[in-house]
Amino acid sequence: MSTKKRYERPIITKYQSGLMNKFGSGPSAKAKTSIDEVAVSKLVEEYGSPLFVMSERQLRNNQQNAIRIFRTRYPKVQFAWSYKTNYLNAVCSVFHQEGSLAEVVSEFEYDKAKLLGIKGSNIIFNGPDKSRAALQKAIKDNAKIHIDHFDELYEIIDLCNSENLKANVAIRVNMDVGVYPLWDRFGFNYENGEAWQAIKRIMSEKSLKLTGLHTHIGTYMMTAEAYRIAASKLASLANSIKREFDIKLDYIDMGGGFASNNTLIGQYLPAEQIIPSMEQYADAISSGMFEMNATGSDLPALILETGRALVDNAGYLITTVLANKRLSTGRRAIIIDAGVNILFTSFWYKHKISPAQESGVHVEDSSLYGPLCMNIDLIRESILLPAVKKGEHLVIEDVGAYAMTQWMQFITMRPNVVMIMQDGTVELIRKSEALNYILDRELLPKQLKLK
Repeated sequence: MSTKKRYERPIITKYQSGLMNKFGSGPSAKAKTSIDEVAVSKLVEEYGSPLFVMSERQLRNNQQNAIRIFRTRYPKVQFAWSYKTNYLNAVCSVFHQEGSLAEVVSEFEYDKAKLLGIKGSNIIFNGPDKSRAALQKAIKDNAKIHIDHFDELYEIIDLCNSENLKANVAIRVNMDVGVYPLWDRFGFNYENGEAWQAIKRIMSEKSLKLTGLHTHIGTYMMTAEAYRIAASKLASLANSIKREFDIKLDYIDMGGGFASNNTLIGQYLPAEQIIPSMEQYADAISSGMFEMNATGSDLPALILETGRALVDNAGYLITTVLANKRLSTGRRAIIIDAGVNILFTSFWYKHKISPAQESGVHVEDSSLYGPLCMNIDLIRESILLPAVKKGEHLVIEDVGAYAMTQWMQFITMRPNVVMIMQDGTVELIRKSEALNYILDRELLPKQLKLK
């Protein structure tokens, strides 16, 4: 027995013969009714809306594919999971089970990795803000400390000398790779000789052991050639270290920054048509690495801190339509229950957004707003969507990176996060916030209490 089709009001759509519209192709209104074969309606019924959903299967596939691609191009490859990209314990644990080290940029992230059972020797400690206490902890744990500036270097030297410690260190190097603006606020500059001065200072200290070199040239990098240039310059530094001090480095850390398939706002073509593939990043980096005067077992390990490209497409945000209305211009506005406070990435991405139920074939250019009483709460300024009713759902894709580390409690509270496991079961991996959770950190002076 056939089901009754959804009613759609008659619509007249204007077409120009022989010319494409400004979108270049016909819009798609294909419904996203399930995630990893679990119905969206079932997820909302059990865990509420809005709801973040992570896919264990996609996370593992992404990591395994990246390892395969890089190891076929360079013999010694080690990934390190970037905690700032998504530091939910369940997500980090998936990457650690796949063999990744922990890459952290704060004492908070360092302690989080330790609580997950990661040994200090498997933690890379990056970032410009490392307190003396945090450095002491990392040194005693035998962590890989990447020095960001001279003041940090002097702090480590003083700490080691005063407490009879020895530290394994690397330096972060910034450089001109043809992409601007330069990320020169982090690390020591290559071109002006600052990086070489830092290396010489380290080599003069018996309490310090130089184990590697590190760079991170930017974020959402849309050219693989920049990585070839960066790897070539670090290879040149490694050659100079070997020649000058007869030291063989343990590793070269190329950082992260690989683009995901999210399309940037203002970008005309879809991201998948213009960003480099993982293979192109790997070809570029390995090409630069092989400029070192070493072969076989003498080659240093290649460390990659890839975050965004490994987690973005494993994350989804399910949201519910609160209302439809017309703006003063006549444009349709759709109000949903997920705002920019939990989807900060909507400020720079045109996330793929689909209805979670079968809808009509006619689409309309619409604005998509969140529930916040702020005019900036705009998820998408312009998107072609079919008619969606109050109470129906939308699925926002590729939200695995940064959404759950940059979100904030503002007007509404942060929602549940679940992970769909490889066996098809669904696990709650972060509980939604409640009023008592928010009030737990507040203190009310007794003279301000209402009588």
